[in-house]
Amino acid sequence: MIIELMTALAILVAILLPLGLSFVDEQHVCRVYYWRAVALETVDGEMEVLVAGEWRNFAEGTTPYAVHAESAKHLPPGKFTLTVHGSHLRLEWRPDKSRFGAPVVREAVRQ
Repeated sequence: MIIELMTALAILVAILLPLGLSFVDEQHVCRVYYWRAVALETVDGEMEVLVAGEWRNFAEGTTPYAVHAESAKHLPPGKFTLTVHGSHLRLEWRPDKSRFGAPVVREAVRQ
């Protein structure tokens, strides 16, 4: 009887442990997708403002960029950078750790 109980417990642990860990992994993947969506919306909105004329406030080269979107505070630690090179604008959000997702980049030509 004890052997059967131990076998049943071993089977239960062998099935439930990987299943529980897969839920944790799925939660992280969902969180990364959420952060990416927020970063995309933020970068797109800020790029629209920059192309509309805000780019005139920035010098040629790469500078840190302060975003105005309230949703950006839901992002993991990272930084926004703006690169102005001639008539070319590039806005990028890069997380501090690669575990938090991939960089989001938008480029445009100013008018």
